Amino acid sequence: MSAAQSSDQPSQNIYLPKTSESEQLKKIRHTTSHVMAMAVQKLFPGTQVTIGPWIESGFYYDFDSPTPFTEQDLKAIKKEMVKIIKRKLPVIREEVSRAEAQQRIEALQEPYKLEILADLKEPITLYHLGDEWWDLCAGPHVESTAELNPKAIELESVAGAYWRGDETKAQLQRIYGTAWETPEQLAEHKRRKEEALRRDHRKLGKELGLFIFSDLVGPGLPLWTPKGTVLRSQLEDFLKQEQIKRGYLGVTTPHIARVDLFKTSGHWQKYQEDMFPLMSENDADRNSEQGFVMKPMNCPFHIQIYKSELRSYRDLPMRLAEFGTVYRYEQSGELGGLTRVRGFTVDDSHLFVTPDQLDDEFLKVVDLILSVFDKLQLQNFKARLSFRDPASDKYIGSDTAWEKAENAIRRAVEALGMEHFEGIGEAAFYGPKLDFIFQDVLDREWQLGTVQVDYNLPERFDLEFMGEDGNRQRPIMIHRAPFGSLERLIGILIEQYAGVFPLWLAPEQLRLLTVGDDHMPFAHKVAADLQAAGVRVMVDQSGDRLGKKIRNAEKAKIPVMSVIGDQEVEANSLNIRTRAAGELGVISVTEVVERVKGAIANYGDF
Repeated sequence: MSAAQSSDQPSQNIYLPKTSESEQLKKIRHTTSHVMAMAVQKLFPGTQVTIGPWIESGFYYDFDSPTPFTEQDLKAIKKEMVKIIKRKLPVIREEVSRAEAQQRIEALQEPYKLEILADLKEPITLYHLGDEWWDLCAGPHVESTAELNPKAIELESVAGAYWRGDETKAQLQRIYGTAWETPEQLAEHKRRKEEALRRDHRKLGKELGLFIFSDLVGPGLPLWTPKGTVLRSQLEDFLKQEQIKRGYLGVTTPHIARVDLFKTSGHWQKYQEDMFPLMSENDADRNSEQGFVMKPMNCPFHIQIYKSELRSYRDLPMRLAEFGTVYRYEQSGELGGLTRVRGFTVDDSHLFVTPDQLDDEFLKVVDLILSVFDKLQLQNFKARLSFRDPASDKYIGSDTAWEKAENAIRRAVEALGMEHFEGIGEAAFYGPKLDFIFQDVLDREWQLGTVQVDYNLPERFDLEFMGEDGNRQRPIMIHRAPFGSLERLIGILIEQYAGVFPLWLAPEQLRLLTVGDDHMPFAHKVAADLQAAGVRVMVDQSGDRLGKKIRNAEKAKIPVMSVIGDQEVEANSLNIRTRAAGELGVISVTEVVERVKGAIANYGDF
């Protein structure tokens, strides 16, 4: 349903680089990348440069070098960069003809530049560092290397990269760096990086025993452990209950379907390369595109359920919902933990509404999404109106249908008084979207919930309902996914919470720690009472000393723990310690059960 690993659009751009960096920082980073490339070619003769853009919080350059770069090489490159910067070289822009650029490139014997040149329009823009080094570039740049602060620059890492992202082409070496205006900004960047590593969901997911990846299963296909499955189930159950309150009807659809289904929807024509290859019983079917594919989205299936019988206006709105697993044929180099995978589960729903119902139903969907964000403690977000780019040919449907859909979204955000901005070109190919952009504790932006208005798929599938006047009419579809996908959402939540889940969501909510083995019978009795009340509780049955049991519980980030000794057994009580409030002292078992139940029910702390 969105560009955020959702049901109706194959792209998985789950992390959205912020665009608020100053123009000066962009110039600094772009220029620094050229300084780095100049330094590399001076220190490592024979190395060829390819591309070197500025990126979020830094820059990179791809090199074709006969030898691998090492950590020591990075230090030497940085030292040479400082020398170049201190020479205060002017950064000179020059425009030349294609023939002149080609002649200069051939003199350098750099074939990568010739490939880049083939895609450029005249005039060709070059940028020079003094009179010693130049590259094809559109800018922007500072006017002199004197504007760069060597103490605010750092080379960070080396990674592999294929030329133009094509695995069949040459493998290059990519040097990543960062550049800022001041050393203080660089220090803050390093702090954020360290915090990001501490919160990394791949690291915490392994430490907390939530999910694994297996080479035998394949990349981008997470395996969920018992604890991770509890976490997924809690999120699913939470949203299902919210949907039941709002009149949603659960459905279940297959994992594969005929290609014809996606030809009718338009997905096959637009995103065939993102779908897993055809499956069929014989080569003839495969070659004639008559086989089956694994589903990359759920909406065509829900449409078939709606179309299975003629609906009346009295049946609408019809709200079909499914936690449907979909599959995208992502390149292995683009995969990353849970945030970009090949198989993921979407909290997908498609609403079929009359024109008169559209505005009200759209607002109700937004209300559901805001309620979800509130319970998940995701408060810092803004709304993006993702509209089509009229100059692009990637969209389907009439101008009239698009105008109606975009106007419906505008009316909704205006009625809600919601802060918003327009994202031209961010629409799905069949309709505009309202996307919620969440900013996390590290100031990174992620696309989460999404709502789409669609006049086009009802037209392509010839959907109808019997109107009050007895005539057949066309319904409008609303696509929505508050989570986007469970995998992506869980990856974001792990990092947002640093692995410390709220009590209602934690896979293990309470752990009982006995001082000695003779306290075990009481601990198991208390555990049974808590379990009967719906609390996820575990008794630490290890032979470890109490201090180690406490440390293990803290390391596992358990929200509530209780030490049980003679005093607690005699008083039928528990000595409670929580991550949120620390030591709470001795509390009766009955009160603990009621307080935990109440906190879970209200999405609060103990």
